[in-house]
This record gives sequence, structure tokens and C-alpha cells, in this order.
Amino acid sequence: MSETKDKHIIIPCSGIGKAVGTVARRAAYIVTDETLPNKAVTMCLPLLTIEDSDAIEEIRSNPCITIEGCIAECARKNVEYHKGQLKADINVLDVLKQNNRLKPGTVLDIGPDGEKLAKKVAEKIINAIEDSK
Repeated sequence: MSETKDKHIIIPCSGIGKAVGTVARRAAYIVTDETLPNKAVTMCLPLLTIEDSDAIEEIRSNPCITIEGCIAECARKNVEYHKGQLKADINVLDVLKQNNRLKPGTVLDIGPDGEKLAKKVAEKIINAIEDSK
């Protein structure tokens, strides 16, 4: 747990087979690897789905930001189910509606517009982290 102590946990949609799921994961990596590596880490959503005890302990001990790729909202539902500290829930489809010219490509290659969309989602994550100070 030392890796997540005092950091926000970013939990992106798994979104297998959907470009918006890839956008969600890319946005998480923009924040955790490039922008705020000292303030945020990412967690694999399936760890919560399989009820991994370490993952559950981490989301209960640290603020969480979920990123949804579709209306199912699996990331948020899993954090809430396990009584995690949900600080923000960001939906890629909402960001896409606000930026309707940014159409992501495919699940394997979101393309330049998908990358721009991921950066817009990352901005929302960063704002949520900064607002929670």
C-alpha cells in the first residue's frame, strides 16, 4: 500500500472492445504517468470486481476518481459497493458530448482525436485532484 499512500487512485473503465474504454485508460495514464505521478496512481478495475482484499483496502484508505467509458458506470459502482472514498466520477461520453468533434478511432488506435479527447478527460481528473486539497 505504500505506493498509494496519500495519493488519489484513478480507476478507469475496463471497456474491452470499445474506443471510449481505451480513452478512459489513456486519460488515467496521462495523469498518473505524465502529469501528476506524485499525486495519483491507477488501479485495475477487475481487482475490485474479483474482490481483491488489498485493492479494497486501498480504495477505502485513499480518495478515488473513477473514469467511465459507458453508461454502465462499472468503476463507480465497484468503488461504492466496496465503500471506497469516491471523490469524483468522470464519464468519457459526457466529455465527448462537450467536444463532439473529437471522435476516437478504434480500441487499438484512438487516433489524434481520441488522444485529444483523453487529454480533455485528464484535465477533468486533474481538476478533481486539485479541488480535493
